[in-house]
Amino acid sequence: MGVQRLVAALVTALLAGCGPATAATGEPAPRAARPAPQRTYAVGVRHFVVDPGGPRPLPVTVWYPAAPPTPAATMLAATPPAATPAAATTAVPAVRPGVPVAEGRFPVVVYSHGLRSLPELHAPLTTRWAAAGFVVAAPTFPRTNLRARDFTRADVRNQPADGWRLIRHLVRLDSRDGEPLAGHLDVVRIAAAGHSAGGFTTAGMFVPGHSTRLRAGIVIAGGGLAGSFAGPVAPLLFVHGGADPIVPESVGRAAYARSLGPAAFLGLPGQGHGEYLAPGRPGFAQVLATTTDFLRWTLYDDRAALRRLPTDALLPGVTTLTTRALPA
Repeated sequence: MGVQRLVAALVTALLAGCGPATAATGEPAPRAARPAPQRTYAVGVRHFVVDPGGPRPLPVTVWYPAAPPTPAATMLAATPPAATPAAATTAVPAVRPGVPVAEGRFPVVVYSHGLRSLPELHAPLTTRWAAAGFVVAAPTFPRTNLRARDFTRADVRNQPADGWRLIRHLVRLDSRDGEPLAGHLDVVRIAAAGHSAGGFTTAGMFVPGHSTRLRAGIVIAGGGLAGSFAGPVAPLLFVHGGADPIVPESVGRAAYARSLGPAAFLGLPGQGHGEYLAPGRPGFAQVLATTTDFLRWTLYDDRAALRRLPTDALLPGVTTLTTRALPA
């Protein structure tokens, strides 16, 4: 089956229904956000497997802010207003395996790949988020990844529960003796994000009564699952190409309309299923800036990033922006 027919069938199946996702149990104690970083970081990477002996082992790639910051990093408070944190991340981050985590706690982004993909194929975006001050944990899903021996698109319905399984694992890691990430994960400030089938996976993590650890979502070239976008209400950002031949923009627009609470839709007229995720392609700078602003606002309570978002999102002829109920 061709890729377009494969994902078209996926959309039909997922809109019809899905298996239940399991949220993290117990609500975390409130904790004030640390100030949003005013510099870029070098990036570290490590790998581990969640439940290696279980029925669904989940390999995970983690990109994180590394110490020390990059030599070129500057305190943005001393730079002109146009030099925003989002713009500072457009450079290619230096990624080093196993280096120490930068000082402090960092919010977490759980990033889900699409069909026949892998976490490392999304590194142009995820490493730049890490450079901006986020820990990005990207699972390799057992039956939809590029190297899966028993590939089946139907397994996407099980992936939201995998996402919550990863969140519970990260909560444990943050307090585990001898764990390099311990004390560096702000596990009460988590976002979910994903592309294509990973976007549907992200939507499916917003199950009824989900833990308030999950504070925001970014759905890229995806849509909603049956029962998704339930409370607690969390801000959502949708990113979609206007000429997407695999997941039509109308699917993303319908999910945007169904979502609860504050939401934004970044459109890329004339673009397809994800070329705007490649550095140097039209729209990449706007997608990067908008997603980074959104994460800074929702996970760091950075109101300056929220105010920047409409300007950072728009490039005439390349992007459009629709918003609903965003705070003033």
